Amino acid sequence: RIYDTHLQRERQRILGLLDDVDRNRIAILTALTKLRQLSLDVHLVDPDAPASVRPSKVDVLLEQLVEVAAEGHRCLVFSQFTRFLKIVRERLDAEGIGHVYLDGATRDRPRRVAEFTEGDDPVFLISLKAGGSGLTLTEADYVFVLDPWWNPAVEAQAVDRTHRIGQDNTVMVYRLVAEDTIEEKVVALQEKKRDLFAKVVDDEGLMSAPLSADDIRALVEG
Repeated sequence: RIYDTHLQRERQRILGLLDDVDRNRIAILTALTKLRQLSLDVHLVDPDAPASVRPSKVDVLLEQLVEVAAEGHRCLVFSQFTRFLKIVRERLDAEGIGHVYLDGATRDRPRRVAEFTEGDDPVFLISLKAGGSGLTLTEADYVFVLDPWWNPAVEAQAVDRTHRIGQDNTVMVYRLVAEDTIEEKVVALQEKKRDLFAKVVDDEGLMSAPLSADDIRALVEG
């Protein structure tokens, strides 16, 4: 697999930087982020990858969205990576599924929110930076998290957009995790050290507190 090829390269790079984690923290995070992007779609990292290599996570998501939208449900879809959300947008357009989009660069945020809350599009695509706080979206009763986040508290905060006063339905939350990738390691480490992940990465994507060599090694070895 293309992912495995990159994993070998980035693993060696990361392991070679662990002698001085504090000095190399940005380089380490960059390599880890690359592996996370590869878990979503290899084209985010390798534009020359064959077009036939399709992001299976998008296929799974689309299948779910078509089903729940047909049943009259409305969905929030979250990702940290805006480039991946744009890939999802293209697929939604191709399938004729109405959607609203919001990321950190969106200028008229209230208008986009109103388009979803007052309209009937079944899907609202939201980036972490744009949708982690300050939104009330009780119109949605399904939430899809496309990539596990370093900070589980931020993930919980985003999901909480639907759990506000006025929500009368049970909210279903699906976290899509790619098998045999760093995403599984992120989830495992979240569960093992949830308090650690509350201080690992800030919303600008920089490592905001020291992460031990053992923790980093756990993400790339195994």
